[in-house]
Amino acid sequence: MANTGVLPFVRGVDFTNNDFSDGKFPTTVKLMTGVQWLKLDKTNLSTVPEEMGKLVKLENLSMKGNNLDRLYGELTDLNCLRSLNLRRNKVKTSGVPAELFKLEELTTLDLSHNNLREVPAGMETARSLLVLNLSHNSIAGVPSALFMHLTDLLFLDLSHNQLETLPPQTRRLANLQTLILSHNPLGHFQLRQLPSLQSLAVLHMRATQRTLNNIPASLEALTSLVELDLAQNDLPRVPDALFTLPNLKRLNLANNKLTDMPQNMEVWQNLENLNLCRNELTALPAALCKLNALRRLYVNNNQLDFEGIPSGMGKLGALEVFSAANNKLEMVPEGLFRCGSLKKLILANNRLVTLPEAVHLTELEELDLRNNPDLVMPPKPGEMNAVGQRGAGIEFYNIDFSLQHQLRLAGAAPPSPASNSGSTPVKDPIARKMRLRRGRRDQQEEADQDQAKILKGMKDIAKEKNRQKSPEEIKVEHLKPKRWDETLEKPPLDLSEFFDEDTGQYPGLSVWEIENFLPNQIEEVAHGKFYEGDCYIVLQTFLDPQGSLDWNIYFWIGSKATLDKRACAAIHAVHLRNFLGAQCRTIREEQAEESDEFMYLFTCDIAYIEGGRTASGFYTVEENVFANRMYRVHPSGASIHLEPVACEVESLDPRFVFVVDSGSKIYLWQGRKSKNTLKSKSRLLTEKINKNERKNKSEIINETPGDESSEFWRVLGDEVGFAPEDPPEEHVPEDFTVPTPRLYQVCLGMGYLELPQVEIPHQKLVSSLLSSKNVYILDCFLDVFVWFGKKSTRLVRAAAVKLSSELFTMIDRPEYAMISRVQEGTESQIFKLKFSGWDEVIAVDFTRTAESVQRTGADLTKWARQQETKADLAALFMPRQTPMNVEEAQQLIEEWNEDLEAMEPFVLEGRKFVRLPDEELGHFYSQDCYVFLCRYWVPLDVPEGEEENPNEPVEDDFQCIVYFWQGRDAGNMGWLTFTFSLQKKFKALFGEKLEVVRTHQQQENPKFLSHFRRKFVIHSGKRRKVKAVASDGDTSTEHEAQQQAAAVEFFQLRSNGSVLCTRCIQVRPDAATLNSAFCYILKVPFDQEDANGIIYVWIGAKSDPDEARLVEEIARGMYDIEKYSLQILNEGEEPDNFFWVGLGGKKPYEDNADFLKYTRLFRCSNEKGYFVVSEKCSDFCQEDLADDDIMILDNGDQVFLWLGAKCSEVEIKLAYKSAQVYIQHMRVKQPEIPRKLFLTLKNKESKRFTKCFHGWGAHKRPPE
Repeated sequence: MANTGVLPFVRGVDFTNNDFSDGKFPTTVKLMTGVQWLKLDKTNLSTVPEEMGKLVKLENLSMKGNNLDRLYGELTDLNCLRSLNLRRNKVKTSGVPAELFKLEELTTLDLSHNNLREVPAGMETARSLLVLNLSHNSIAGVPSALFMHLTDLLFLDLSHNQLETLPPQTRRLANLQTLILSHNPLGHFQLRQLPSLQSLAVLHMRATQRTLNNIPASLEALTSLVELDLAQNDLPRVPDALFTLPNLKRLNLANNKLTDMPQNMEVWQNLENLNLCRNELTALPAALCKLNALRRLYVNNNQLDFEGIPSGMGKLGALEVFSAANNKLEMVPEGLFRCGSLKKLILANNRLVTLPEAVHLTELEELDLRNNPDLVMPPKPGEMNAVGQRGAGIEFYNIDFSLQHQLRLAGAAPPSPASNSGSTPVKDPIARKMRLRRGRRDQQEEADQDQAKILKGMKDIAKEKNRQKSPEEIKVEHLKPKRWDETLEKPPLDLSEFFDEDTGQYPGLSVWEIENFLPNQIEEVAHGKFYEGDCYIVLQTFLDPQGSLDWNIYFWIGSKATLDKRACAAIHAVHLRNFLGAQCRTIREEQAEESDEFMYLFTCDIAYIEGGRTASGFYTVEENVFANRMYRVHPSGASIHLEPVACEVESLDPRFVFVVDSGSKIYLWQGRKSKNTLKSKSRLLTEKINKNERKNKSEIINETPGDESSEFWRVLGDEVGFAPEDPPEEHVPEDFTVPTPRLYQVCLGMGYLELPQVEIPHQKLVSSLLSSKNVYILDCFLDVFVWFGKKSTRLVRAAAVKLSSELFTMIDRPEYAMISRVQEGTESQIFKLKFSGWDEVIAVDFTRTAESVQRTGADLTKWARQQETKADLAALFMPRQTPMNVEEAQQLIEEWNEDLEAMEPFVLEGRKFVRLPDEELGHFYSQDCYVFLCRYWVPLDVPEGEEENPNEPVEDDFQCIVYFWQGRDAGNMGWLTFTFSLQKKFKALFGEKLEVVRTHQQQENPKFLSHFRRKFVIHSGKRRKVKAVASDGDTSTEHEAQQQAAAVEFFQLRSNGSVLCTRCIQVRPDAATLNSAFCYILKVPFDQEDANGIIYVWIGAKSDPDEARLVEEIARGMYDIEKYSLQILNEGEEPDNFFWVGLGGKKPYEDNADFLKYTRLFRCSNEKGYFVVSEKCSDFCQEDLADDDIMILDNGDQVFLWLGAKCSEVEIKLAYKSAQVYIQHMRVKQPEIPRKLFLTLKNKESKRFTKCFHGWGAHKRPPE
């Protein structure tokens, strides 16, 4: 017997589904003197165990589903008992002691489903009872004294008894909220006491012989009644008293003799559920359509026909379920399908001939039309003849790619109803903001004029100071080449695996110990107690003078700590600093040489403990000791179950496969009558165990019956190794069932332990039930596993080990049963087999073929068609995004820039961000990273319920947005540098008002683009290489800078979708890139030093005049006009010398860009678990072509199917069918523009494809 000393600290245990029959109840339960709740459900108890008398603090006791017939014994001594649940036992009236009801704390008593014939004597003395359940007994009468004293009752259930009446004292139950009297012969009971129960909310009187004569004329006093059940009575019509209950929400009148429903049922405006099944109704009243709150309506088994259902059913906007099975319906009104919330429609067993066409427009989850032999479904609206059309029918993966089917799916969702205009004016936040902008502009107009003068004077003074500086004083930072190790990118590290979310969020002290390379937080009681062989991380959290959180981080090194613990303590201390975003440094503290600051952290002197508590992460040369175990293999769905058995010859059975594990050798004994499936799966299992748990050091030996090795028989107990004289016999029962596992969670509080059972959905264990923060005990009777989560604390682990030992010894188990400890992430295969779907041995039964399944009588074709495969192609049928007109775009630009109060730009130089010079604002380089800190004006919202006075000034607020811009050729080091430097500074300055937006080249949002007023220039290469100044003697750097500066530069100005998305991007100098619809800038240097040259601004003949003006402004601001001569060239005026030479010679080019009116880019992906087609915005770019997806590009003449390098074969087939459907759709929409389908691969794109992308270049190479 285990004696761990933890039982007195246990506050609650759930023993449900254990077998405590025949004196098996654990005697150690009496040691749980502090237990407050105890569950003994379904434990086969026939008497109350005498050990219960020692549980003097027990408050909640549940003994459901046992064989108790008497309660005499220990229960009457439990003075603290508050709740007692004895449902589903065999308790007799004489078996209930009167002393039980003298327990002053007893508030809840459940004696339902027992053998009571009378109310137990003495129950009237239980004055504290609030909940009383005596249902499903044989009680014939209720004594008057019961309700005279139990006046505090809130819940009373007397259903399924033999009651003929209730005492007059029932009216004293003024606080009663729920009264259940169903299934009692109360025919002579007049319910006169009912109006006195004014707190009543729920009343059930099913099968109580209710008639029109024994129901009160009025129930208007029951204003709180929301649920009424009068089913299974003989009511010929609805009693008038029910129409005095306006607050009813649930009404059940099923199984009566109702022939009609009166029109005054409209008084039930709050009614949600109405059950009228199994009556004699021939029609439903029109007043039914006025019950706006009705959600569920059941009218099964009546005499309803088409005329019996009101045509105004469509007014029931909240109706979710309509069930009218077993009626005489030949048709249903079309209005029924206009119910916007309808989810389930049950019309089985009627006389339906057809249905309204609107049935195809609903989003029903369930439509039951069974047993309507004459039913002919209506044709789908707008159905087209699909004969001969490609892409029609269920061809690929059970998806119907026919155009009409996909169009119906795309248009099935009804448009959201417009909001009703009421008397209260709707606030328009946009109009309010525009009005505030005008007022703010007028108020600051004078101040702005004065500020402009002051700023101009400051700039003049600054320029004068700069002129006076000597050249030596103006130094440009030298760009050093990066070392090889600086170019390496560290893999992303999820620090939340080591530290909890609330770490460092509250002032105080936190301590972690290093165990197996990882930090493990220890309890507060262990602070200041250090093992000499361990290392610790200590975090001090405090508030600085400004009230913000600040931290000090120490790592303590024990004098006898191993190397791995020392290194990991330092590493994880840095991880903790990064996790918190702290600015402090980590401080090293060594044993016996601690600093005073470190000593002051602890309230008492620190103590050194000899030895080490935690394990080293290094492997130790220790031979694992394995106990011989024997398992019998049973089938378990697609997997197998290993049942431990005694390791002896008598356990063998020729119908099964047995696995005998002796550590260094694993024996596989395959019975002569065992199934091939079990043999193959058992073999796979042993191979997994050997590979994952034994490092392939174990030997797997197949033992054939009749030819076993002597070593096998020695493992099974024969010292000599001889085979038994008699062959193994069949002894395992045919009805053998696997014991139901019980999963306990170990809960630890301040001075107490609890062991509740985890609810297992559908009685199937799944690994998702296990949380890393907790410790669990899995009791499989013959195997008890203790599972430690990675983030569980040391004290909980220690408590779990002791509790598992107590739990193991409490229950009588065979000698070969054992306890195993399991660490998260290193679970054994035997443990994983207890869970469904966790590392299955073999997920599919490959031993079954299609032919063998078909021989069982299954129709595979029918089954395949019934499988629903979800696909979403709605984006293909949406209209193209309408481009924004110039006036709207200009207005947006002005409004967004009015809100912008300040913008600070930074650029990454080396390892830090520096301020970007003013002359470079708006110029970006594809190998660089930029940061823009933008401060926006935001008006404060008016509190709800208050009216805004337009004459009063509105308080201003602000919001800060940091835009991080990353070039397409830049690495991720810039983002990491920003995250650990600037972002933390900005966060400290602005707090919750800060928002960080990461954007990549040509994927900028319109608001960010608007701040550059269409002068957004993207250069190729790296910024500092263009402006490099070589140091003395560094000829290579100087030569490289000269070569880059002297290169020909060619820029294209283009707008995508709207003028908001205007960019000037450097492209490869090639005359074939020209297009008459665009404008270009060409720089041609005359020498290698780039001392002079010529700038051409080429204006296409069909280009926009506004873009022609804009490109000239960009060219003048981009280059020094004193060094370069600027020439404006209209198309056709090009000189033959430098212009065409700079572009590599004259070549033919396109003279229009009509494709911009039609370009659309769709993405095809399976990442959501089903096939989805989504459309990119009109401002798409080359980076939108993802390697693991398939894209559909439409340029007006051709439709391209672009295949990424990593897309799957399934996606290719589905995307191909989707492209065919799209082309069919466009033939209908735009018959004058026929399109053809083309296939293109990555790096094989034609010019017809690339022209749709602004700034097309070589694809970015993925990292090695």
